[in-house]
Amino acid sequence: MRQYLIGAVLISLLAASCGASKKDDAANLNDKKAELQKLKGKQQELTTQISALEKELAKLDPSAAAKPKLVAVTAIDPQNFEHFIELQGKVDATNIAYVAPPNGQGGVVTALYVRQGQAVRKGQVLARLDDQLIRQQIAPLQVQLTTAEDTYKRTKNLFDQGIGTYQNVLNAETQVKTLRQQIGVIQKQAALMTVTAPMSGVAEKVDVRVGETFTGMSALGPQISIVNTGNLKITTQVPENYLGRVGVGTTLEVSLPGTGKTLTTKVAVAGKIIDPTSRSFQVEAPVPADPSLKPNQIAVVKIRDYASNNAITIPLNILQNDEEGKYVMVAAKEGAKMIARKRRVVVGELYGERLEIKSGLQSGDVVVTEAYQELYEGQPITTDAKLVTK
Repeated sequence: MRQYLIGAVLISLLAASCGASKKDDAANLNDKKAELQKLKGKQQELTTQISALEKELAKLDPSAAAKPKLVAVTAIDPQNFEHFIELQGKVDATNIAYVAPPNGQGGVVTALYVRQGQAVRKGQVLARLDDQLIRQQIAPLQVQLTTAEDTYKRTKNLFDQGIGTYQNVLNAETQVKTLRQQIGVIQKQAALMTVTAPMSGVAEKVDVRVGETFTGMSALGPQISIVNTGNLKITTQVPENYLGRVGVGTTLEVSLPGTGKTLTTKVAVAGKIIDPTSRSFQVEAPVPADPSLKPNQIAVVKIRDYASNNAITIPLNILQNDEEGKYVMVAAKEGAKMIARKRRVVVGELYGERLEIKSGLQSGDVVVTEAYQELYEGQPITTDAKLVTK
């Protein structure tokens, strides 16, 4: 009983300790947030006081006026802006054939006429399978057919001379036809032991040798496959959240790291089903015939999902934040001086290092691109190093 009481007490103490720890963490977090807000308020207050004092000093003692801060600037020039999503895709062959034995069963390879990488044409003989047992059935039937044909000729001649009956002639003729049909069936079976190319292309894989059994498929996959590289496509999986932006006709920019080549194409097929595992759908786009492209080759696919003409853009790194939101420092011409001013902005899309500005800047505005983090509202600035006293 005492052990149970001790255990209960320990559990209670641990629970209380954990609860206290969580409360302490929450209190510590709130304290830090409050401290940060307090410091930001002081920073803003100090910046305002510094600016006011510098203005007063400039009036009382022009020689003590704040020296301009050396900065670099650039003028806003509207330009076309595009946003792309980058995905990994691959090169696929539209036409790829896995060669199968014509008889549906296969057999032992007695001759092989194709090697991996060889160009083949439709109908070309690729291999022959062992048909010895089949052809062995033909020889005795040929002997029987020869005998039956002789019998038919004699019976027909005798009947023409008035000897014998017409039924004898019909029986002899039927025997000849039956034997010919049997031989024809066996010859067709023998022909099915010849493996031919189902289409023109390149023998991408030849995984069978003379003496081995050819069934079309092995534990390692297709034994002979043919690829027509004259009709290739790019395939990639697009995340579900881009469903409304990517469809048939969407422009793709494809780069092939293995070859250093890039090409532009358009989506020809957009999947209608979302893969439940990856939450994505497949798109396909044709690419021109190119012998340097290989099926299953990795491709980097850039899909344009947004475009804006005459957009205002800035380098991403010059965007700053404070308690009131996002802003950039601009150079404003005020009289003979250039003054740093905060300009509040609303941002749009980001691609690479360029950020679209929806509002807050316009064509011709001059933004500060260097030393902007050291500026405060109303600070004199210059781009001329000679005006800055070292």
